[in-house]
Formats: sequence, structure tokens, C-alpha cells
Amino acid sequence: MLLISNTSSHTLSSLLLAGIPGLDQEGGLWTSIIFCIVYIFAVLGNFSISYIIWAEKSLHGPMYFFLAMLAINDIAFSSSTVPKMLGIFWWSDGRIDVTSCLTQMFFVHFLSMMESGILVAMAYDRYIAICFPLRYMSILTYVVLEKIAASILVRAIVMVVPIPFMVARLHYCGDDVVLHSYCDHMAVVNMACDDKEADSMYGIIVALSIVSGDLLLIGLSYTMILRAVYKMPSKDARKKALGTCVSHICVIIILYTPALFSFIGYRFGQNILPHNVHIFLSNVYILFPAFMNPLIYGVRTKQVRECVLKMVTHNRKTQRPK
Repeated sequence: MLLISNTSSHTLSSLLLAGIPGLDQEGGLWTSIIFCIVYIFAVLGNFSISYIIWAEKSLHGPMYFFLAMLAINDIAFSSSTVPKMLGIFWWSDGRIDVTSCLTQMFFVHFLSMMESGILVAMAYDRYIAICFPLRYMSILTYVVLEKIAASILVRAIVMVVPIPFMVARLHYCGDDVVLHSYCDHMAVVNMACDDKEADSMYGIIVALSIVSGDLLLIGLSYTMILRAVYKMPSKDARKKALGTCVSHICVIIILYTPALFSFIGYRFGQNILPHNVHIFLSNVYILFPAFMNPLIYGVRTKQVRECVLKMVTHNRKTQRPK
């Protein structure tokens, strides 16, 4: 795919990512170091969660199936932008060819929708576990889990596939600099000389439908959960039931809060917050949840903690000299 310039006869074969405009050299260095450390811990943490779930047969259940999906998605999501962003800061390597830019654009938005869909599935899992505990395993069979995973995947593909094709058809003129640290949909669209209304409206409709629809489904799940919890006879039972939801609620807050700030700020708040703040929030939205999710589930989930301790203890025993 080639982006065509209106001001000349040649095709625009590459773009230049600006990183986070407005940062001086020292600020950019410290930002990149922090992002790099967070990224490394995010990858290691999510890989560890995935490995523990795969290796420990006692965790081969519906809840941990979705948790493994979330961990794998977080690795891919953060890896779709951070390595290139670090290259911009450390080696001034912001140049990216158009095909790679459109590919990155697809995966950033695709993995974002996957993340949201997985959180909806996890809310449904908690609803079944608390409202129908005796039928939990019979309802969420492996066939059902596979169908839920497939529906999350198909929804994300169908919604995101039009975006890079719509961007590729636009005509571009003047500067080839993308004022962002990655190929965000609207950051590239704003470079176009054509009418951007269709692209802008499609982006808004997709984002609002996904976020509002998913939050609605999550809200309905937790409404039903709260109704079931308050009908439980003992205080300990209510506390235990709500305790199983705390990790998921924390992850929801961590994901959607920066996502909403980034979306609203980028499209409607250009006169309220500086542009570099919008870009910084976009990076936080991608990286911070990937960093926090393993910590939340590792600390809050008893079964994961026990499996980690079990593996550590086993490794120490095997390493002792005989």
C-alpha cells in the first residue's frame, strides 16, 4: 500500500514518527528508560503468568483460560509499539515504511479490542462462577471457551480491518512526520489533505461502540453478581465471593481509565491538554495495564501465588547439592 502525495508525483513510501513532541533530550531519555523498565517487567510478568497456567494442571479452568489470553495479548499489545518507540528515543530511528505503519496501526487497534473483549469474557466467567457455582464447569466447557475466544477474535478483526484500508486510500501532502510515537489511526489521518470526516467518524463509532458496549456488558454482569452476593446467607460467603472479583475490577479500572482519557483528549481536548500529554497517555494506555495485570493477579489470586511458591520451592530442592 502506498500513500500518495498531492503536492508531487512521487509516492510517499515511508513516514517519520516524531515520538513524544515537546520533550527535551533529558526528558526523552528518562521517559524512555522508565518505559523500557516497565516494558521488560510487563513481558516477564505476563510470560510468567502464561507459563504457570500452562504448566500447572490445576489451573486449567475457565478463569485461567481467560487470564492466559489476557497475558498473551498484553505481551503482543505492548510489543506492538514500545520497541519502535525506544528506537525513536535512543537512536532517533523514527523512520517507518508505509506498509509497516499500516500493519502496526492494525495490530494496535486489533489488540486493544481483543483486550476489551477478554475483560468482558472474564466478567461473564465471574458471573457464572458466583451466580451458578454448581453448574460452573458444565456451562463453561472447553467448547464454549473456544467459541468465546473465537468471537472475541472475529469481532476485533471485522472492526479493525477497514481502518488501514481507509487510511491507505487518502491523499497526503506536505510533511511526512506523524506527530505520535506509533502509527495511531487519527495521527496518520490528520496528515491527509482529503476530507477526513469518514475516517474520523468510523474511528469514533468503533471506539464508542466497543467501549460503551463492553462496559455495559461488564456492568450488567456485576449487577447480577452483586444481587447474588447480597442474597448469600453469611458475611464470610459474601466477602469470599466479592474477593474473587477484586482483581478483575482493578484490571478494568486500569485499562479503561487511561483509554477514556486518551480517546477523549485526543479527539476533543486538543485545547485543554498539550499534544504531548495526549501521546503520553496513549502510551500509558498500552503499557501500564500490561505491567499491572500480572502484579494484580499474582498478588490477589491465591491459586497463582501457591503455584509460584510451589515452583520456587521445587527449583530450590532440585538445585541443592546431594
